[in-house]
Amino acid sequence: MEFFLLAMIALSSGIIGALVGLGGGAILVPATLFIGISLGYIPDLTPQTVVGLSVVMMIFTGLSSTLSYAKTKRVDYKSGFIFFIGSVPGTVLGALVNKGLDLPSFNTYFGIVLILLAILLLVQDKLKPITWFVEHGTKRHFTDDAGTEFIYGYPIWFALLLTFFIGFASGLFGIGGGSMIVPAMLLLFRFPPHVAVATSMFMVFLTSIVNSVSHISLGNVPWIYTIPVIIGAFIGAKIGASLNKKLKSETLIFALRIILLLLGIRSIVDGLF
Repeated sequence: MEFFLLAMIALSSGIIGALVGLGGGAILVPATLFIGISLGYIPDLTPQTVVGLSVVMMIFTGLSSTLSYAKTKRVDYKSGFIFFIGSVPGTVLGALVNKGLDLPSFNTYFGIVLILLAILLLVQDKLKPITWFVEHGTKRHFTDDAGTEFIYGYPIWFALLLTFFIGFASGLFGIGGGSMIVPAMLLLFRFPPHVAVATSMFMVFLTSIVNSVSHISLGNVPWIYTIPVIIGAFIGAKIGASLNKKLKSETLIFALRIILLLLGIRSIVDGLF
C-alpha cells in the first residue's frame, strides 16, 4: 500500500513538476506529509525523511525532463550552470538547518514561501517590467518556433547571490529550487517561459545531486521507499515535459500560479491545525 501511494504521488509530482519547472518537490513534500504522516498511511516517515525522498526523486525528474527539453533546444545550459554554482553552498546549509524543524513548523514556513511566490506571479501582469537586470547584465537571446526573438539576461553577481538563497530554501524544504527560480527568471531576468521551465529543470537536476548527498550523509533518505518514487517520478517527468511543448506560455504561468497557491494554503493549514 505504501509503495503504491508513493508511486502515485511521485507520478503526479513528476508530471506537474516538469510541466511548470518546479522539479516536483513542491508537490511531493506536502502530499507525502499529508497522506503519509497526517493521515497515517506511512507513519514511519518524518519531515526530514520526506525531504530526503524528495531530493533523491528530483535527480530523476530533473534528468528525465532535461533530456526531453534538450531535444527542443530550450535549455540555457550556461545560465543553468551559473545558477547551480550559486546554489550549492546554500543547498548544503539548508540541509543542515532542516534537522531542527518539527512537522508543524516545516509545514507553516513551507506554505508561506509558496504563497509568496504565487502572489508574485499573480501580480506579475500588473508590475512594470523590470529591465534593469537585463540592461546591466549578460544578455541572452532566444528565438521561438514562431520566429519571435526574446532578449533576456542578468548580472552574474546578482544571479549567484539570488541562487544562494534559493539553494538554501531547496535544502531546507526539499523543493528543488524550481518553484523559486522560475518566478525569478520570469519577473527579474525576463526569460521566455518555456526557456525558464527547461533551464529550471536542468538546474534542479544538478542541485538535487548535491542536495541528495547532503541528506544522505545526514541519514534522511529512507532507501526502501526510493524505488516507487524514482520510477513514478521519471515516468511523470517524461509526460510533463511532453505536455509542456503543447501548451502556450500564458497557460504555463497560469498553471504555476494556481498550483503554488493551493499547495501553500494546504501546507499552512496542516502546519497550524
